Amino acid sequence: MLRVVFMGTPEFAVKALDGIAREHQVLGVYTQPDKPSGRGLGVTASAVKKRTLDLGLPVYQPEKLSLPGEFEKLAALKPDIIVVVAYGQILKKNVLELPRLGCINIHSSLLPRWRGAAPIQWAILGGDPESGVSTMRLVEKLDAGDVLMQAQTPISDADTAGSLHDRLAVMGAELISKTLSALEKSTLKGQVQDESQVTYASKLTKEMEFLDPALSAQDLDRRVRALNPWPGTSLFVKLGGETQRLRIKQAKVRADITVEPGKISERAGMLLLGTKQGALELLKFQWDGKKEIDPMSFVNGLKGRGEKLPLTVVSPPA
Repeated sequence: MLRVVFMGTPEFAVKALDGIAREHQVLGVYTQPDKPSGRGLGVTASAVKKRTLDLGLPVYQPEKLSLPGEFEKLAALKPDIIVVVAYGQILKKNVLELPRLGCINIHSSLLPRWRGAAPIQWAILGGDPESGVSTMRLVEKLDAGDVLMQAQTPISDADTAGSLHDRLAVMGAELISKTLSALEKSTLKGQVQDESQVTYASKLTKEMEFLDPALSAQDLDRRVRALNPWPGTSLFVKLGGETQRLRIKQAKVRADITVEPGKISERAGMLLLGTKQGALELLKFQWDGKKEIDPMSFVNGLKGRGEKLPLTVVSPPA
């Protein structure tokens, strides 16, 4: 049984914490400080903190580990190993070198592909046939440590960032269990990453929400699946002289249908966006600030406003 300090913050890390707590001695859990959220800006604890309290484990929430006295508190726990899962702080050299077995990370990609902030979303955006999880040694350079173990899963045409996230969270918990067991027995050697194969998963931005018809229907479908719930995906059209946002929640590629690019049209009960290559069937959508509607309600709503299809997609307002 290893003496473990766990560091993590979002829901993705919870299953790993549960698994480690069943098999090892968790000395303490580090997570980000409680933060304001919602309209009332009430203070909300992280998913990991909530689970930590349920498990009856000590919880630590320093603003930064580099603040005076924080490293000393961590060192006093005398961990054999530190496990990090989307903690939200970069660990400095003194922390990385503290435990005798080092610091181990669960990363939600098949390293060296998709180092960085949003590997789950970029695997879908990039059209990857598979994704997975990696356990690796943490070093000072971002996501560049030796890979210890990996597990793969195919990415289907129906996968969203949400479904892939949930699957990888379970896989990550299983993989860290195997990794810790092998490290405890001193039977695991790391594999140096091939720097020539590195790709980076940059942070998502609000500007990514626009579904540009100049892209292919396949590219737009990947965006819809990868970018919900945030930043979401939207089309913009002119109605009543104003630019209106139509939020797209689910779509489907219709490669066999031709629709004028840049137009939203109706055919055989389907609402279709014409693109550079193929058409995108819009399955779930809603006007900004309104309830979700189906294609028939969409068409009837346009008639009630004195508008009709096709609609021309325009660039988002500056």
